[in-house]
Amino acid sequence: MARPLLWLVLLCASSLTSFAARAAGLRLALTHVDAKANLSVEERMHRRLASMAGGVAAPLHWAGNQYIAEYLIGNPPQKAEAVVAIGSDLFWTQCSSCSPVCFKQDLSVYDPSMSSTYRAVACTDAACAMSLTGGETQCSVKGTECSVLATYGGGVAAGDLAVEEFTFGEEVASLAFGCIGASTLKATSLEGSSGVIGLGRGALSVVSQLAAGDTTTTRFSYCLGPYFHGAAVNQSHLFVGASAATGLTGADTPVTTVPFVTNPNDEPYTTYYYLPLVGITVGKTRLDGVPAAAFELREVTPGKWAGTMIDSAYPFMSLVDVAHQALKAELAAQLGASLVPPPEKVSKRLELCVARGEVATVVPPLVLHFAGAGGDVVVPPENYWAPVDEVTACMLVFSAAQPNAKLPMSETTVIGNFMQQNMYLLYDLGNGVLSFQPADCSSM
Repeated sequence: MARPLLWLVLLCASSLTSFAARAAGLRLALTHVDAKANLSVEERMHRRLASMAGGVAAPLHWAGNQYIAEYLIGNPPQKAEAVVAIGSDLFWTQCSSCSPVCFKQDLSVYDPSMSSTYRAVACTDAACAMSLTGGETQCSVKGTECSVLATYGGGVAAGDLAVEEFTFGEEVASLAFGCIGASTLKATSLEGSSGVIGLGRGALSVVSQLAAGDTTTTRFSYCLGPYFHGAAVNQSHLFVGASAATGLTGADTPVTTVPFVTNPNDEPYTTYYYLPLVGITVGKTRLDGVPAAAFELREVTPGKWAGTMIDSAYPFMSLVDVAHQALKAELAAQLGASLVPPPEKVSKRLELCVARGEVATVVPPLVLHFAGAGGDVVVPPENYWAPVDEVTACMLVFSAAQPNAKLPMSETTVIGNFMQQNMYLLYDLGNGVLSFQPADCSSM
């Protein structure tokens, strides 16, 4: 079971950081959680839809839609795995003190007492003062060690902030992380992995630790292989640091570069990656009656912001309702007689379907329009439609206004990982831009 990966976690205290191959950066393979199971295409689809049955409650979406990283922790090294998510900041793993109040994981739980390189972060250390969006650092009840608390839609994880030696592939880095001693997350939340490696924009991010103040290396990129097209093993890749911009050297496919939207309160390093989406075209028809303001970053209730974000841990696109209704109406008009009823034994959220073999010929592409010099990103039919049984394929774009959805997510558009498949995405934090480029991720 080989699933090497790394995801972005940030830390501003350079005294805690040493990276053996900063100049070269990291190249790692990503594995989708379904690679563990011998599932058919239809079973994978049903698993994805079942994971969304409870509605959207938080930008970090659990259960069955994540890509997983394998790495080594400590000296001598112990094996660990982590779900990767750009909608989260803290890098954490369950520690031996977690038993029996934590979720079950496939690998043995990391034991810091067995490592010669583990060091707890003291309350007086500068790193303890760093803030987390969706998490907190503070002095422990013992008054000497720095504590962390990461909060998600599915529960919380709490423990101590520490520094340890991590091995990703052939590279070694000393990084700050959360050594988790208690959690309310369910056993299914992380698909048997050991924790989370966040790729958010907050103050505890691996990219910033690796860059150590050099903004030219404050970047990462990834390429996600299609997980409904056969085995998902070794089809996805992540690049961190200097290697991030070289993943598609020599490729002749078009590149679209989009600026990040400044986060709330003009803070450049809050967690989420907001984008300046202003409209959507279906085939050759721009959606009518959808104001650009529907996608803008805005305060929907005191202290809570909605907008358009991109997230690697979200499965399918969640679209603000006014745009979803317009999209559904336009597709229904264009597809006409090609539409077929959704299968009876699948999610009630499926609304538009066609014969499975007709997706490539009758379903139009989507075009995402971004403000200013951002340009357009073309989404092929296979990145927003997928098979749900042996004869039927359905649209996988859903309204954000689900019955159980809460603010701000009920007013937020999210570009999920299914729509990102076979796209090379480069996150350049130093220059504040995200680049999209079509790619064959399985050949990288």
